[in-house]
Amino acid sequence: MKLGISSYSLYQAMHQGRMNIEEALDWAAELGADHIEIVPGLGFGFDEDPGLEERLARRAQERSLILSNYAIGANFITDSEEAYEAEIARVISEVDRAARLGIKLMRHDVASRPDTSIHRFNEDLDKIAAACRRIADHAAGRGITTSVENHGYYVQASDRVQTLVRAVDRPNFRTTLDVGNFVCVDENPATAVANNLPIASMVHIKDFYIRPARRNPGEGWFRSAGGSYLRGAIAGQGDLDLYEIVGLVKSSGYDGFLSIEYEGMEDCLQGTRIAFDNVRRIWDEAPAASPAR
Repeated sequence: MKLGISSYSLYQAMHQGRMNIEEALDWAAELGADHIEIVPGLGFGFDEDPGLEERLARRAQERSLILSNYAIGANFITDSEEAYEAEIARVISEVDRAARLGIKLMRHDVASRPDTSIHRFNEDLDKIAAACRRIADHAAGRGITTSVENHGYYVQASDRVQTLVRAVDRPNFRTTLDVGNFVCVDENPATAVANNLPIASMVHIKDFYIRPARRNPGEGWFRSAGGSYLRGAIAGQGDLDLYEIVGLVKSSGYDGFLSIEYEGMEDCLQGTRIAFDNVRRIWDEAPAASPAR
């Protein structure tokens, strides 16, 4: 297991000008992280700074920090065939950027719609899978594994993620498995994690506070697909049973990257640091768990 953080966790500090992405790498290394995920567009961008790729790769090497995963947005549900092709070409160009950074894992989004029904998903599946397949084939030539994350409501439930991965049918197309995001579609997180661990190329550790739909907690919360209230929490302090979930990851034999993805209301540096320490301790303490039923 290689424990690290996502640069997304530090978005607040970068947005406020308290640090830049290069300083974020320094901060992660001082924290004791083995790796950091790079998430452009949240606090920094490559297009505005052409020399950033080279500087980040050099900075990571100097700090003995692995650039583990490159994560971008994408949406292959478009109004025209031209827009569809342009989106595929854009994501392929980002694969090439990941290769220049020396990154071997890349997560890209695949689709978003206001109508998140299973009927609409089934209608869109072939088109989404075809785009992911072309991108994965390009990535394979650069030694990169691409993935879809369980987020965004539309492709978030574990069975939809599995369905897409199987439809793409490429050994280098898998899932970035966020252990917390399943609650956004009201799925039991332990059961969903157990379902999707066999196809995971990356694991995100996230925690949430969860309140029933009848109890509106006020500002700072958002709603699940079924109406429950959710708020990002420091990992180990929320309502998810991370001992059970981390135990499932351990028992699966997964030995890849584990990444803190913090999005709570506390200061992001404090929240990420506490989450990192908690997860490192929980990994050591949690017994290997049997698959959830």
